[in-house]
Amino acid sequence: MPMTDKERGLGDAIDWSFAAGVGVRLTRSEPAMSRYTRDTVRDELFAAAARAEGPVREHTRLGDGSEPPPALVVDRPGWVRAAAASMADLTASPTSGPGGGRPWVGKPAGAQAGAMLAYLSSAVLGQYDPFSRTLLLVAPNVVAVERALRVPTSDFRLWVCLHEVTHRVQFAQAPWMADLMREAAAELATAVDEPVGEMAARLVSAVRDLRDPDGKPMSQRGVLGVVRALQSGPQRESFDRILALGTLLEGHADHVMDGVGPAVVPSVARIRRAFDSRRQRSTGPIHRLIRLVLGMDAKMAQYVHGKKFVDAVVARAGMDAFNTVWSRPEALPTLAEIDEPDAWIARVLN
Repeated sequence: MPMTDKERGLGDAIDWSFAAGVGVRLTRSEPAMSRYTRDTVRDELFAAAARAEGPVREHTRLGDGSEPPPALVVDRPGWVRAAAASMADLTASPTSGPGGGRPWVGKPAGAQAGAMLAYLSSAVLGQYDPFSRTLLLVAPNVVAVERALRVPTSDFRLWVCLHEVTHRVQFAQAPWMADLMREAAAELATAVDEPVGEMAARLVSAVRDLRDPDGKPMSQRGVLGVVRALQSGPQRESFDRILALGTLLEGHADHVMDGVGPAVVPSVARIRRAFDSRRQRSTGPIHRLIRLVLGMDAKMAQYVHGKKFVDAVVARAGMDAFNTVWSRPEALPTLAEIDEPDAWIARVLN
Protein backbone atom coordinates (compact mmCIF):
# COMPACT_ATOMS: atom_id res chain seq x y z
CA MET A 1 0.00 0.00 0.00
CA PRO A 2 1.45 3.42 -0.91
CA MET A 3 2.27 5.83 1.89
CA THR A 4 0.05 8.78 2.63
CA ASP A 5 1.47 12.30 2.82
CA LYS A 6 1.29 12.07 6.59
CA GLU A 7 3.52 8.98 6.56
CA ARG A 8 6.18 10.46 4.33
CA GLY A 9 9.14 12.33 5.77
CA LEU A 10 11.49 14.89 4.30
CA GLY A 11 13.68 11.96 3.29
CA ASP A 12 11.00 11.05 0.74
CA ALA A 13 10.85 14.60 -0.63
CA ILE A 14 14.60 15.25 -0.84
CA ASP A 15 17.10 13.06 -2.66
CA TRP A 16 20.05 13.58 -0.34
CA SER A 17 22.45 11.61 -2.52
CA PHE A 18 21.63 13.97 -5.39
CA ALA A 19 21.94 16.92 -2.99
CA ALA A 20 25.45 15.79 -2.04
CA GLY A 21 26.48 15.65 -5.69
CA VAL A 22 25.10 19.12 -6.39
CA GLY A 23 26.67 20.53 -3.24
CA VAL A 24 30.10 19.13 -4.04
CA ARG A 25 30.00 20.68 -7.52
CA LEU A 26 28.98 24.08 -6.14
CA THR A 27 31.46 24.38 -3.26
CA ARG A 28 33.63 27.46 -3.35
CA SER A 29 37.37 27.17 -3.94
CA GLU A 30 39.37 26.66 -0.78
CA PRO A 31 42.17 28.91 0.54
CA ALA A 32 45.53 28.24 -1.08
CA MET A 33 47.70 25.90 0.99
CA SER A 34 50.94 24.10 0.34
CA ARG A 35 50.99 20.35 0.88
CA TYR A 36 53.04 20.92 4.04
CA THR A 37 50.47 23.37 5.41
CA ARG A 38 47.61 21.03 4.54
CA ASP A 39 49.29 18.12 6.31
CA THR A 40 50.17 20.27 9.32
CA VAL A 41 46.61 21.54 9.70
CA ARG A 42 45.24 18.01 9.51
CA ASP A 43 47.68 16.69 12.12
CA GLU A 44 47.16 19.64 14.48
CA LEU A 45 43.37 19.33 14.30
CA PHE A 46 43.56 15.60 15.06
CA ALA A 47 45.79 16.35 18.04
CA ALA A 48 43.68 19.31 19.21
CA ALA A 49 40.48 17.25 19.20
CA ALA A 50 42.16 14.58 21.32
CA ARG A 51 43.68 17.17 23.65
CA ALA A 52 40.35 18.96 24.14
CA GLU A 53 38.58 15.85 25.41
CA GLY A 54 40.13 15.83 28.89
CA PRO A 55 39.58 19.50 29.81
CA VAL A 56 36.01 19.42 28.45
CA ARG A 57 35.11 16.31 30.46
CA GLU A 58 36.74 17.71 33.59
CA HIS A 59 34.94 21.05 33.32
CA THR A 60 31.52 19.62 32.45
CA ARG A 61 31.87 16.59 34.78
CA LEU A 62 30.50 14.45 31.97
CA GLY A 63 31.92 11.36 30.33
CA ASP A 64 32.72 7.83 31.38
CA GLY A 65 36.44 7.80 30.72
CA SER A 66 36.16 5.78 27.51
CA GLU A 67 38.41 6.62 24.58
CA PRO A 68 36.49 8.52 21.85
CA PRO A 69 37.08 7.76 18.18
CA PRO A 70 39.47 10.16 16.41
CA ALA A 71 38.08 13.21 14.71
CA LEU A 72 37.59 13.23 10.95
CA VAL A 73 39.35 16.14 9.23
CA VAL A 74 37.66 16.97 5.93
CA ASP A 75 37.66 19.49 3.11
CA ARG A 76 34.53 21.31 1.94
CA PRO A 77 33.29 18.56 -0.42
CA GLY A 78 33.88 16.05 2.36
CA TRP A 79 31.74 18.10 4.73
CA VAL A 80 28.96 18.34 2.13
CA ARG A 81 28.88 14.55 1.71
CA ALA A 82 28.87 13.97 5.47
CA ALA A 83 26.19 16.62 6.08
CA ALA A 84 23.95 15.18 3.35
CA ALA A 85 24.29 11.70 4.86
CA SER A 86 23.44 13.07 8.30
CA MET A 87 20.38 14.88 6.95
CA ALA A 88 19.25 11.71 5.19
CA ASP A 89 19.43 9.90 8.53
CA LEU A 90 17.65 12.71 10.37
CA THR A 91 14.78 13.03 7.88
CA ALA A 92 14.25 9.41 6.83
CA SER A 93 10.70 8.13 7.33
CA PRO A 94 10.52 4.97 9.46
CA THR A 95 8.84 3.02 6.64
CA SER A 96 10.94 3.94 3.63
CA GLY A 97 14.37 4.68 5.09
CA PRO A 98 16.84 7.17 3.58
CA GLY A 99 16.34 8.03 -0.05
CA GLY A 100 12.53 7.42 0.02
CA GLY A 101 10.40 6.31 -2.85
CA ARG A 102 9.69 9.38 -5.00
CA PRO A 103 12.90 10.26 -6.89
CA TRP A 104 11.04 12.41 -9.43
CA VAL A 105 10.07 14.64 -6.50
CA GLY A 106 13.34 14.30 -4.59
CA LYS A 107 15.77 15.58 -7.22
CA PRO A 108 14.47 19.18 -7.56
CA ALA A 109 14.39 19.52 -3.77
CA GLY A 110 17.78 17.80 -3.65
CA ALA A 111 19.23 20.42 -5.98
CA GLN A 112 18.02 23.19 -3.65
CA ALA A 113 19.36 21.37 -0.60
CA GLY A 114 22.68 20.84 -2.38
CA ALA A 115 22.99 24.57 -3.06
CA MET A 116 22.30 25.24 0.62
CA LEU A 117 24.97 22.74 1.68
CA ALA A 118 27.46 24.28 -0.74
CA TYR A 119 26.94 27.71 0.81
CA LEU A 120 27.27 26.37 4.35
CA SER A 121 30.37 24.34 3.45
CA SER A 122 32.52 27.47 3.52
CA ALA A 123 31.13 28.63 6.89
CA VAL A 124 31.25 25.55 9.12
CA LEU A 125 34.41 25.08 11.20
CA GLY A 126 33.39 21.80 12.77
CA GLN A 127 30.39 19.66 13.51
CA TYR A 128 29.45 16.66 15.62
CA ASP A 129 27.10 14.25 13.85
CA PRO A 130 25.06 12.45 16.55
CA PHE A 131 23.79 9.87 14.05
CA SER A 132 27.15 8.58 12.81
CA ARG A 133 28.83 9.71 16.07
CA THR A 134 31.52 11.42 14.05
CA LEU A 135 33.35 14.62 14.94
CA LEU A 136 34.08 16.55 11.74
CA LEU A 137 36.61 19.38 11.46
CA VAL A 138 36.66 21.39 8.22
CA ALA A 139 40.34 22.20 7.71
CA PRO A 140 40.13 24.85 4.92
CA ASN A 141 37.54 26.85 6.86
CA VAL A 142 39.62 26.78 10.03
CA VAL A 143 42.59 28.05 8.01
CA ALA A 144 40.51 30.76 6.31
CA VAL A 145 39.16 32.10 9.61
CA GLU A 146 42.45 32.04 11.51
CA ARG A 147 44.09 33.90 8.64
CA ALA A 148 41.30 36.48 8.60
CA LEU A 149 41.45 36.95 12.37
CA ARG A 150 45.27 36.88 12.49
CA VAL A 151 45.32 34.77 15.64
CA PRO A 152 47.80 32.08 16.74
CA THR A 153 46.96 29.02 14.70
CA SER A 154 47.56 26.30 17.30
CA ASP A 155 45.52 28.17 19.89
CA PHE A 156 42.65 28.77 17.47
CA ARG A 157 42.52 25.13 16.40
CA LEU A 158 42.32 23.95 20.01
CA TRP A 159 39.69 26.61 20.76
CA VAL A 160 37.51 25.37 17.90
CA CYS A 161 37.92 21.79 19.09
CA LEU A 162 36.79 22.69 22.62
CA HIS A 163 33.42 23.68 21.16
CA GLU A 164 32.97 20.63 18.93
CA VAL A 165 34.22 18.13 21.53
CA THR A 166 31.66 19.58 23.94
CA HIS A 167 28.93 18.54 21.49
CA ARG A 168 30.36 15.03 21.37
CA VAL A 169 30.33 14.86 25.18
CA GLN A 170 26.74 16.15 25.28
CA PHE A 171 25.42 13.41 23.01
CA ALA A 172 27.53 10.74 24.69
CA GLN A 173 25.86 11.71 27.98
CA ALA A 174 22.37 11.96 26.48
CA PRO A 175 22.17 9.73 23.36
CA TRP A 176 18.38 10.00 23.48
CA MET A 177 18.72 13.53 22.06
CA ALA A 178 19.41 12.08 18.61
CA ASP A 179 16.07 10.24 18.69
CA LEU A 180 14.33 13.39 19.90
CA MET A 181 15.74 15.24 16.90
CA ARG A 182 14.46 12.55 14.54
CA GLU A 183 11.00 12.66 16.10
CA ALA A 184 10.85 16.44 15.83
CA ALA A 185 11.99 16.34 12.19
CA ALA A 186 9.32 13.75 11.41
CA GLU A 187 6.62 15.93 12.96
CA LEU A 188 7.83 19.02 11.10
CA ALA A 189 7.61 17.09 7.81
CA THR A 190 4.07 15.87 8.44
CA ALA A 191 1.40 17.20 6.09
CA VAL A 192 -1.50 18.90 7.81
CA ASP A 193 -5.18 18.78 6.91
CA GLU A 194 -6.18 22.36 7.66
CA PRO A 195 -8.38 24.91 5.94
CA VAL A 196 -6.28 27.23 3.79
CA GLY A 197 -8.09 30.25 5.22
CA GLU A 198 -6.92 29.53 8.75
CA MET A 199 -3.32 29.12 7.63
CA ALA A 200 -3.51 32.31 5.55
CA ALA A 201 -4.86 34.27 8.51
CA ARG A 202 -1.92 33.15 10.65
CA LEU A 203 0.49 34.03 7.85
CA VAL A 204 -0.92 37.54 7.42
CA SER A 205 -0.59 38.16 11.15
CA ALA A 206 2.98 36.92 11.17
CA VAL A 207 3.98 39.03 8.15
CA ARG A 208 2.48 42.07 9.85
CA ASP A 209 4.83 41.39 12.76
CA LEU A 210 7.83 41.49 10.45
CA ARG A 211 8.00 45.21 11.12
CA ASP A 212 8.02 47.03 14.40
CA PRO A 213 5.85 50.13 15.08
CA ASP A 214 8.49 52.34 13.44
CA GLY A 215 8.40 50.29 10.26
CA LYS A 216 11.87 48.78 10.67
CA PRO A 217 12.43 45.14 9.71
CA MET A 218 12.54 42.72 12.62
CA SER A 219 14.64 40.19 10.67
CA GLN A 220 15.03 36.82 12.36
CA ARG A 221 12.25 37.26 14.89
CA GLY A 222 9.78 37.98 12.10
CA VAL A 223 11.04 35.12 9.93
CA LEU A 224 10.60 32.67 12.79
CA GLY A 225 7.10 34.04 13.24
CA VAL A 226 6.29 33.33 9.59
CA VAL A 227 7.66 29.80 9.90
CA ARG A 228 5.55 29.14 12.98
CA ALA A 229 2.47 30.61 11.30
CA LEU A 230 2.65 27.96 8.59
CA GLN A 231 2.83 25.12 11.10
CA SER A 232 0.16 23.14 12.88
CA GLY A 233 0.02 23.07 16.67
CA PRO A 234 2.07 19.85 16.95
CA GLN A 235 4.55 21.16 14.38
CA ARG A 236 5.01 24.40 16.35
CA GLU A 237 5.67 22.37 19.47
CA SER A 238 8.30 20.31 17.65
CA PHE A 239 9.83 23.43 16.11
CA ASP A 240 10.07 25.11 19.52
CA ARG A 241 11.46 21.93 21.07
CA ILE A 242 14.23 21.59 18.50
CA LEU A 243 15.01 25.33 18.66
CA ALA A 244 15.30 25.16 22.46
CA LEU A 245 17.53 22.08 22.22
CA GLY A 246 19.82 23.76 19.70
CA THR A 247 20.03 26.85 21.88
CA LEU A 248 20.97 24.74 24.89
CA LEU A 249 23.63 22.76 23.01
CA GLU A 250 25.29 25.81 21.44
CA GLY A 251 25.09 27.88 24.62
CA HIS A 252 26.57 25.07 26.70
CA ALA A 253 29.44 24.67 24.21
CA ASP A 254 30.19 28.40 24.37
CA HIS A 255 30.03 28.26 28.19
CA VAL A 256 32.58 25.43 28.18
CA MET A 257 34.86 27.25 25.73
CA ASP A 258 35.00 30.26 28.02
CA GLY A 259 35.36 28.10 31.13
CA VAL A 260 38.15 25.90 29.81
CA GLY A 261 39.82 28.32 27.41
CA PRO A 262 41.89 30.44 29.83
CA ALA A 263 43.62 27.34 31.21
CA VAL A 264 44.55 25.69 27.92
CA VAL A 265 44.46 28.39 25.22
CA PRO A 266 46.94 31.18 26.03
CA SER A 267 45.49 33.70 23.56
CA VAL A 268 41.84 32.88 24.29
CA ALA A 269 40.85 36.48 25.14
CA ARG A 270 42.28 37.74 21.86
CA ILE A 271 40.59 34.95 19.91
CA ARG A 272 37.20 35.54 21.58
CA ARG A 273 37.29 39.28 20.84
CA ALA A 274 38.25 38.73 17.21
CA PHE A 275 35.74 35.92 16.69
CA ASP A 276 32.82 37.80 18.27
CA SER A 277 33.66 40.82 16.12
CA ARG A 278 33.59 38.58 13.05
CA ARG A 279 30.18 37.16 14.04
CA GLN A 280 28.72 40.67 14.26
CA ARG A 281 30.39 42.08 11.15
CA SER A 282 27.93 43.18 8.50
CA THR A 283 28.05 41.61 5.05
CA GLY A 284 26.61 42.48 1.67
CA PRO A 285 22.84 42.40 1.14
CA ILE A 286 22.90 39.11 -0.80
CA HIS A 287 24.86 37.36 1.93
CA ARG A 288 22.61 38.83 4.61
CA LEU A 289 19.56 37.51 2.78
CA ILE A 290 21.09 34.04 2.41
CA ARG A 291 22.06 33.98 6.08
CA LEU A 292 18.54 34.97 7.02
CA VAL A 293 16.91 32.32 4.86
CA LEU A 294 19.24 29.60 6.15
CA GLY A 295 18.72 30.62 9.77
CA MET A 296 22.40 31.45 10.36
CA ASP A 297 21.56 34.64 12.25
CA ALA A 298 19.20 32.64 14.44
CA LYS A 299 22.09 30.29 15.19
CA MET A 300 24.21 33.24 16.28
CA ALA A 301 21.41 34.24 18.65
CA GLN A 302 21.41 30.69 20.02
CA TYR A 303 24.99 31.09 21.22
CA VAL A 304 24.09 34.25 23.14
CA HIS A 305 20.78 33.17 24.69
CA GLY A 306 21.94 29.64 25.40
CA LYS A 307 25.16 30.74 27.08
CA LYS A 308 23.27 33.17 29.32
CA PHE A 309 20.99 30.32 30.39
CA VAL A 310 23.87 27.95 31.18
CA ASP A 311 25.90 30.67 32.90
CA ALA A 312 22.94 31.55 35.11
CA VAL A 313 22.03 27.99 36.11
CA VAL A 314 25.63 26.99 36.82
CA ALA A 315 26.18 30.15 38.89
CA ARG A 316 23.02 29.58 40.95
CA ALA A 317 22.88 25.80 41.25
CA GLY A 318 26.32 24.46 40.28
CA MET A 319 27.51 22.27 37.42
CA ASP A 320 26.30 18.98 38.90
CA ALA A 321 22.77 20.34 39.26
CA PHE A 322 22.87 21.83 35.78
CA ASN A 323 23.80 18.40 34.38
CA THR A 324 20.32 17.21 35.31
CA VAL A 325 19.43 18.72 31.92
CA TRP A 326 21.00 15.66 30.21
CA SER A 327 19.05 13.11 32.28
CA ARG A 328 15.76 12.91 30.33
CA PRO A 329 13.76 14.79 27.69
CA GLU A 330 11.50 16.36 30.32
CA ALA A 331 14.53 18.04 31.90
CA LEU A 332 15.34 20.05 28.77
CA PRO A 333 14.50 23.76 29.02
CA THR A 334 11.61 25.15 27.02
CA LEU A 335 12.09 28.20 24.82
CA ALA A 336 10.52 30.34 27.55
CA GLU A 337 12.82 28.87 30.19
CA ILE A 338 15.91 29.67 28.12
CA ASP A 339 15.22 33.32 28.93
CA GLU A 340 13.95 32.50 32.44
CA PRO A 341 16.53 30.16 34.01
CA ASP A 342 14.89 30.49 37.43
CA ALA A 343 11.74 28.94 35.96
CA TRP A 344 13.77 25.92 34.77
CA ILE A 345 15.44 25.62 38.18
CA ALA A 346 12.04 25.73 39.89
CA ARG A 347 10.53 23.12 37.55
CA VAL A 348 13.42 20.66 37.28
CA LEU A 349 15.64 21.07 40.31
CA ASN A 350 13.20 21.94 43.10
